[in-house]
Amino acid sequence: MDKISVVIITLNEERNIARCLKSVRILADEVIVVDSLSNDATKQIAESLGAKVIEQAFLGHIEQKNFAKNQASNDWILSLDADESLSIELQESILEAKKSGLKGGYSMNRLTNYCGKWIRHSGWYPDIKLRLFQKNDGEWTGVNPHDRYELSSDSVITHLQGDLEHFSFYSMDEHREQIEKFSDISSKAKFEKGIRSNWFKVMLKPVAKFLKSFFIKQGFRDGYYGWIIATYSAYATYLKYSKLLQIQRST
Repeated sequence: MDKISVVIITLNEERNIARCLKSVRILADEVIVVDSLSNDATKQIAESLGAKVIEQAFLGHIEQKNFAKNQASNDWILSLDADESLSIELQESILEAKKSGLKGGYSMNRLTNYCGKWIRHSGWYPDIKLRLFQKNDGEWTGVNPHDRYELSSDSVITHLQGDLEHFSFYSMDEHREQIEKFSDISSKAKFEKGIRSNWFKVMLKPVAKFLKSFFIKQGFRDGYYGWIIATYSAYATYLKYSKLLQIQRST
C-alpha cells in the first residue's frame, strides 16, 4: 500500500493545528509541519500529536510549500493548510483510494467556514483544490500569496468525495487584516511578474468583483455574510490594484 506524508505549513496556528492533525490520523503515515518560527504553542501542540516539526523562516507561500513537500520521506503528499481539516467523508475517500492504489493526482472540494457559517456560494464553493499528489510530479506555483499545485505530467486527476473544511476567519476584523497584508504581497508579486495597473482597473475591477460574487456566484444566498464577502472581495481588489499603481509610480 502506498504511504502518504501529510505536509502542513504553519505560523501561529495554535487554535487550528490540533483539529487539522486529528483529521488525518487515520490515513497519515508521516506528518511534517514546517513552522515559520511561531511564537505561540503551535510547535508544542503539533509535536504532542505526533508531527515532525521543522522550523524554517517564511520564504513566501509558494516557496514555503515547495520546501515543505521536499521534506517528506514518502512519495505521496497530502498538502494542507493549518486551518483546514478533512471531513469524515473525505477521510474515507482518501483511505479507499490509498487501498486501491494511488495514481495520478487527487482533487477535493474546499468548504469554507466564515465567522461560524459555512459558505456554499459567493464563488467560495466548491473551490476545487488539488492536494494529493506525488512528490516529484509537479510543484507549487501561482502568484503569492495565492498558490496552486501543477502536475508536471499528464496524469489523470481524480476528484474525491467529501469536503476539505476550511476555517478561514473567526471574525470580520481578521478578514480585514488579511486583506491589508495580502494586498501588499499580491501587488508586489504582480509587479515582479510584469502585471500593470491603471485607473480603469482600480475603479472598475472592484465593482465587477462585487457583482460577480454577490449576484453571478449567488452570494445573496449566503445572507448577511454573502454581502460581507462580496464587499470585502471588492475592497481587496481595489487595494491590490491601487497599491500596484503606487508601485509603478514609485519606480
